[in-house]
Amino acid sequence: MPAFDFTIRDTSRIISPGLVVFPEVVKSNLAEMIRTAGDVTRLRPHCKTHKMAEVTEIQMQLGITRHKCATFAEAEMLATAGVTDILLAYNLVGPNIQRAVQFRSTYPDVTFIVTADHSSPVQQLSAAMTAADCTIDVLLDIDSGQHRTGIATGDAAIELYQQIADSSGLNAAGFHLYDGQNHQTDLALRTTAVQQCWQIAADLRDQLSTNGLAVPRIVAGGTGSFPAYADIDDDALELSPGTNTFFDNNYGNMFPDLNYTPAARILTRVISLPTADSITVDLGYKACASDPPLEKRLIFPDLPDAIPTLQNEEHLVLQTSAAERFSPGDELLAIPGHICPTSALHRAAFIVEDQEVVGTWNIASRDRWITI
Repeated sequence: MPAFDFTIRDTSRIISPGLVVFPEVVKSNLAEMIRTAGDVTRLRPHCKTHKMAEVTEIQMQLGITRHKCATFAEAEMLATAGVTDILLAYNLVGPNIQRAVQFRSTYPDVTFIVTADHSSPVQQLSAAMTAADCTIDVLLDIDSGQHRTGIATGDAAIELYQQIADSSGLNAAGFHLYDGQNHQTDLALRTTAVQQCWQIAADLRDQLSTNGLAVPRIVAGGTGSFPAYADIDDDALELSPGTNTFFDNNYGNMFPDLNYTPAARILTRVISLPTADSITVDLGYKACASDPPLEKRLIFPDLPDAIPTLQNEEHLVLQTSAAERFSPGDELLAIPGHICPTSALHRAAFIVEDQEVVGTWNIASRDRWITI
C-alpha cells in the first residue's frame, strides 16, 4: 500500500467537523481498481461512496464510462457530469416510476438502466414508458443469498425476465447480481462464495438463452467481492466495486487483501478536556456514519490508543493516555469506519493537495433529489 502524506499546513479554512478529501489518494485507489479489473472497460463503479461530480470526472478521465448509483439524485449528478451509461440499481416503485420517465426525457442520450424483481412494478414501468413514448433498459435483480432484494433463480425468475422482454417500453438488458452477504475475510473463502453466486446467474442465463432471450450484461459484485469477480472471464460481466474509490477503515480490516487507502478523512477539533484521561472533540454522529458500533465508527491515526466512550449529535468523547498533551482547539484527523453514509452528512468536502487546502467539492447528490 503506498505511503501518503496527510499533513495540512493551514487548516484555518476548514470548519470542523469537516470532511477532507485527498485527490492523490483517490487517484491511487482508482489505479488499483483498474489494475484489479484488468481492463477499464469492465468497470461500473458505484458512486454512493463519493456522490461528487469532481470524482466522477476523474474516473471518466481514466476511461471509466459506465457508472452505478442508488438514487435519482446520484443518477442526475452522474448525467450532469457527462456520464452517458448509468445504472440505477434500485427497484422502482411509487413516484420513482414517473421520475424514471422524467429522467429519460431530460437525458435522452443517456443509456439509463434500472432493476426489477417483481411483476407489478414492471407492469407500471412499462405503462409509464409507453405513455411517454420512451424506452428503458431493465435488469433482473437476482437474490444471490443476501435476501435484501432480488428474485431467486428458477421458474419465477424466467417468467419475470420474459415479462420484461415482452413489455412495451422496456428492454430486457441482463442481470443485477449483488452479493453483500459475502464478507469472508479470507480471500479464498470469499472467492468460493463468489463463484457460487456467479454460477446461479450463469445457469439462469443458460436457461433463458434456450428460450431465445439474450442476457447482454451481468452487473456483479461489491467492495469485497470485486477482486473475485474480476478473475471471472466472461464478456457479459460488468464489475461494480463500491467503496473502493474512497475506501474506509472497516472494509480495510474486513478485507486485508484489498490494496486501498482511505482517501476521505474528517478534521475534528478538541472542544473540552473533561477528565485527566479523556478529551472531547466536535465529531458527533451528525458528521460520521453511526451504523457501525461506537468502537468501530472512527479511528485516529495520530492517537492510536483513543477509545470512543460516548458520542452524541455534536460530541465525541475519547479516552486516551495522551489527554494531558491536548488543549482546546487542537486538531485530529479521523478515518470513518463507513465512508458512504459519512459523505452524505457533509455539504462539501475540503480538498487537500500538496499539504494545502485548494478548494471544496460539493457533495452534489447527498440528498434524495436535485431537480428530478
